[in-house]
Amino acid sequence: MKMPTTMPGAEPFFLPGRSTGCLLIHGFTGTPFEMRALGEHLNKEGHTVLGIRLSAHGTKPDDMIRARWRDWVASVEDGWNLLSGSTNRIFIMGLSMGGMLSLLYASYAPAAGIVVIATPHHLPDDPRLRFVKPLSIIKPYMPKGESDWFDEEADSSHMCYPVDPTRSYAELPELVEAMQAGLPSVKAPILLIYSKDDQMVLAKDGHMDHIYKAVGSQDKNKLWIEKSGHVLTRDAQRETVFKACADFVARINTTNN
Repeated sequence: MKMPTTMPGAEPFFLPGRSTGCLLIHGFTGTPFEMRALGEHLNKEGHTVLGIRLSAHGTKPDDMIRARWRDWVASVEDGWNLLSGSTNRIFIMGLSMGGMLSLLYASYAPAAGIVVIATPHHLPDDPRLRFVKPLSIIKPYMPKGESDWFDEEADSSHMCYPVDPTRSYAELPELVEAMQAGLPSVKAPILLIYSKDDQMVLAKDGHMDHIYKAVGSQDKNKLWIEKSGHVLTRDAQRETVFKACADFVARINTTNN
């Protein structure tokens, strides 16, 4: 039996720093690579950073077919436990599905703060979602949607699966339901970052506002970005995103010291 092999460049990463930890979580079919530049920016600010690789990601699409959403939560828990050994407080930051996992985990873990980036609150109202499991038997993979990148160079070097495993879509409704149920229990300060030009998590569908209203946090902050697509951590306005994340961590640390 051939064992899964991580794609070169898609490995998890650990960047040691001081006592504040940042746990970075990539998105659906993505890899830690899409969080790496953000991690390096935070590390230059002195923070200890761990970019995890979610279960069955960063190898080959066949592996992801066998993964379940609880496996992805377990990956986050492993990362939290590892980072807890070298830091005094942890900020959780997630892109897209990584933001969903961040919110779910922060609903019962003592996060110092949460950053959710381009994160869906709900799935599209698509009746086909009910038939994903049987569909996956005859159509195991779905093509990626149209690119919404503004930075063509970043797009060409991006690292993720070239197709979406159809069976994996069936895991998303349960993950969304678990996340939504946990939102009132999220009490940590939160920063929500979305792009008005995101073609996957559409601004008009109100994902940011739904999460903003549902979380139990008292310290809630919104940031809208323009001229950047869904992968905000790598697209044209990434430096704005990096600065917002670093400023958020610095403010919360100052308040709590």
